[in-house]
Amino acid sequence: MLIAFHKPFGALSQFTPDGSRHRTLAEFGFPKSVYPLGRLDADSEGLLLLSDEKRLNAKLLLPENAHRRVYWAQVERVPSPLDLTRLANGVVIQGYKTKPCKARLIEPPNLPERHPPIRFRKSVPTSWIELELTEGKNRQVRRMTAAIGFPTLRLVRVQIGNFKLGDLKQGEWKILSDAERRAVFER
Repeated sequence: MLIAFHKPFGALSQFTPDGSRHRTLAEFGFPKSVYPLGRLDADSEGLLLLSDEKRLNAKLLLPENAHRRVYWAQVERVPSPLDLTRLANGVVIQGYKTKPCKARLIEPPNLPERHPPIRFRKSVPTSWIELELTEGKNRQVRRMTAAIGFPTLRLVRVQIGNFKLGDLKQGEWKILSDAERRAVFER
C-alpha cells in the first residue's frame, strides 16, 4: 500500500511524540502498518508518502536513484536570474555542495493560508521559487535559499516523481491507485 498525505504545517513526520507541541502522524487515522517514506520538517508542508512496503524506502530515498522532488518555497525578496542560476548549479551548505537542480520563479500559488501565518514585513517583499531536486538532505531547500541570501518563509513539497499533490487538502490522505503509484516512481 502506498499513501499520499498532505502534511500540514506543525505536524511531525513520525507517529511518536518528540516532547514538542507538534502533532504526530498518529492523529490522522492511518492504517497501523504504514510508516513515512522520508520526511518533511514540522515547519514544512505538503506531500508525504507512507507505505507498508519496506523496499520502497530505498527506491525513493537513496541518492543514487536520483528521484525527483518538487518544492515551492516562499522566500524573502525577489531573486534575480543570476541568483536562480547559482541555486541551479548547486550551493555549498554545511560543507557540502548540493547537486545541480532546477530553480525558477513562479507566480504565487493558490494555497490555503498557513496557520500560523508567515511573518510579514512591510518593507521586505516576498516571492515564490520552484525547486526540483534529486536529493534530500536535512533542511536542504531552506539552507540552499539562505545560502544565496533569500531565507525561506514557507515550504511546500508539491510533487514526487510525476505524482502531484494536486487538490488533496491539508491533513487528508488517500491510498494511491496503480496509475498514481506508477507516477510516483517515474523520473
